[in-house]
Amino acid sequence: MRPGLQLNLGTQLTLTPQLAQSIRLLQLSSLEFNQEIDALLQSNPLLEREGDLSQEASMSAPAMPGDTFAFVASEPTAQNVAQQVGDELAWGGRETGPARDDDDEFGMELPDRSETSLRQHLIEQVQLLSVPDRQRQLVGLWIDALEGTGYRSLTVAEFVALFDVKAGVTEAEAEAALVLLQTFDPAGVGAADLADCLRLQLLSLPPDTPWRETALTLVQSHLQLLGEREYGKLKKALNLGSGADLAAVRSLISGLDPRPGRQFADVESQYVIPDILVVRRAGRFVAQLNPEAMPRLRVNQFYANLLRSQSDSPGLSAQLQEARFTVKSVQQRFETILRVAQSLTVRQQGWFSEGDAALKPLTLRQIADELELHESTISRVTTQKYMMTPRGLVEFKHFFCSGLSTEDGDAASSLAVKTMIKDVISGEMAARPLSDQAISEALSRRGVKIARRTVAKYREQMHIAPAAERRRKL
Repeated sequence: MRPGLQLNLGTQLTLTPQLAQSIRLLQLSSLEFNQEIDALLQSNPLLEREGDLSQEASMSAPAMPGDTFAFVASEPTAQNVAQQVGDELAWGGRETGPARDDDDEFGMELPDRSETSLRQHLIEQVQLLSVPDRQRQLVGLWIDALEGTGYRSLTVAEFVALFDVKAGVTEAEAEAALVLLQTFDPAGVGAADLADCLRLQLLSLPPDTPWRETALTLVQSHLQLLGEREYGKLKKALNLGSGADLAAVRSLISGLDPRPGRQFADVESQYVIPDILVVRRAGRFVAQLNPEAMPRLRVNQFYANLLRSQSDSPGLSAQLQEARFTVKSVQQRFETILRVAQSLTVRQQGWFSEGDAALKPLTLRQIADELELHESTISRVTTQKYMMTPRGLVEFKHFFCSGLSTEDGDAASSLAVKTMIKDVISGEMAARPLSDQAISEALSRRGVKIARRTVAKYREQMHIAPAAERRRKL
């Protein structure tokens, strides 16, 4: 075959650096986006921030087209046991802990822990220990193995396995360091699970605390019975003579904190900035951009005018081009977010007034077809983007869910069906809870066709126990 040259015509999609930057800015959350903008402002002197949208000032120098972005919003198992016990004892967002009288013994002002992490609080206690350095170091390593709730993430054997053989750390040493950690404040820190956490807190109470020993027996051996509300079996197992005695034991346990570490600040917490605000106008809900999430950017006109008179500054010319493209990319980002938010708001009007029960089935493909965008673009826009609504802060992805057919030929979203299941269960008789088949039949009477196995799947996703475990024997 003789060598030769051939000319072929074709098209190819090339991902330019500018397009890559535009895609990256689109998929960032508001917090990450603002951090990215701050980095660009520091690296490019031709890009600057104007100020707040509410304090817009006129520019002294004439701006070139595309040099300013001033976009205005427009309108258009063990876990199951823990869960059951938490439901039974009404543990929630309230402050928990053993009740104490406000007398001279506890009259001192409690320390402010709102700015202190759990690790910092425990390390401060380690520094006060009068123990050998080796044990102090082991306690510090146990602290590093704690979760935010105060529970430990490793067993003693797993903890020892982290060390090199030459270190010579034995399980007895690791156990001793753990026991020492479990004496720290807050009580319950270093526990392996809920039962262990409650046990440690009960042991920290004075020995003459009423019902302390009975409560210890309950959390160590009969916690599952408490979660299942088997009060008759509990009274028999604990040798209690009356329901009042059992109520006193339950009251003591309900005063404990199932997550002792949550009272401390999470120093790594990041706050959500809503991209969209949903307001009600003329009887309808409309979406608008959040001014606080929108940086107002422009090209520095001093440098831009300087470059017009000097054509021998390739470095500044490249930065000018980058600054103009950044302004354009930011504008495109918010235009796309607003378009998607407006489409979601129009399609899910019922949710804003009635909640999850009125949520309609919706897919990314439907929004992509409506806005003539690619499905991957909709996925980027709806990831880590939030809107502040009259029903609270929600992520865009909350409005997407699958659906089930109804008798009238329409469809009900899976989230709406879950809400119906929860509503049906909340109205059942405590002594005769509804089976999954009975719930399926109840939803059928409401016009929703759903199989028993689907009811079971949704119930498990909502962490609702089966009928046998929901039965209450009073």
